[in-house]
Amino acid sequence: MAVVDVHRFAESITCHAWSPDLSMVALCPNNNEVHIYKSSQDQDQWERLHVLEKHDQIVSGIDWSSKSNRIVTVSHDRNSYVWSLEGGEWVPTLVILRLNRAALCVQWSPNENKFAVGSGAKTVCICYYEQENNWWVSKLIRKRHESSVTSVAWHPNNILLATTSTDGKCRMFSTFIKGVDTKDPKAGSPAESKFGEQILQLDLSYSWAFGVKWSPSGNTLAYVGHSSMIYFVDDVGPSPLAQSVAFRDLPLRDVLFISEKMVIAVGYDSNPMVFAADDTGIWSFIRYIGEKKPESSGASYSSQFSEAFTKFYGQSKATTANEASESSKSREGVHDNCINAIVSLSKAGSPKVMRFSTSGLDGKIAIWDLENMEEELGHQF
Repeated sequence: MAVVDVHRFAESITCHAWSPDLSMVALCPNNNEVHIYKSSQDQDQWERLHVLEKHDQIVSGIDWSSKSNRIVTVSHDRNSYVWSLEGGEWVPTLVILRLNRAALCVQWSPNENKFAVGSGAKTVCICYYEQENNWWVSKLIRKRHESSVTSVAWHPNNILLATTSTDGKCRMFSTFIKGVDTKDPKAGSPAESKFGEQILQLDLSYSWAFGVKWSPSGNTLAYVGHSSMIYFVDDVGPSPLAQSVAFRDLPLRDVLFISEKMVIAVGYDSNPMVFAADDTGIWSFIRYIGEKKPESSGASYSSQFSEAFTKFYGQSKATTANEASESSKSREGVHDNCINAIVSLSKAGSPKVMRFSTSGLDGKIAIWDLENMEEELGHQF
């Protein structure tokens, strides 16, 4: 098993992020607070150092910048704050988002001079700091999404931004802001497009879309759909190469590239799944991590269906219940509920991710180490 540490911090965790030195973790225990914990040397004990209390509703997104050591939070209360450590205390600075619906996700740009906020207002806010006014302001990408923006991901060039939405589409925009960004020396590149211009729209999913991420090089894009499918887009540009991979288990919520040709995805199945591309560039499911999961048989699927059918009509069958119990035991893993976030524990820009963390609705954060699994994962890793 690749997991090296598991700790339950709360009844449920909405999101989490790590400090630059990985000694502290900021998490939302499914309320309007952000708790910051520090680990001991052996990581057996976690001490709660700070509680950030400024939001009025559930905190839906946290990101901790690796260079400037600032925390950005967003909430269903439609607000965002940038927290800076001053004299041992975290001091908040309000961000002017101008939203009329909940803020759902947030991520710092690679250069950390901007961050993106997705919202339920069908809008993406690109936020940057105005030195003369000493506050964070935002420019809005409007009238592009047909529903809530569920996730955002920055391209390594700090200009392009990918988004997913509950309208089922994945889009890519230019976020170039004069005075904040520098022009790309490559003439005619998408990074030279004006702010808010849509570069690409992918209509691969017929259900809600979540968890978009870029590969380390920025050449490949991955995101997931609520119909138990994961989508890969190679050679992102005017003529992208798109692939869809379907699987038999519950839908996914988030993904992470651990190398250029390998992805770990997490979601409602409560066990991380590994997908990889072969030498011809074809992506496929490889294995689960953290669980010895047998191949599902037709009989087991039939028994699960029978159990659901009898429960619907208020009936009970001892044999069916026993079969379902045995099936559920075989699916046990590190997490006991949906995994809603996966976060890299490697330095930004690393070609490989050897360690990562996951958090879920069971209130646990698990730390995973892939160093001893290179043979099991294959040459793609």
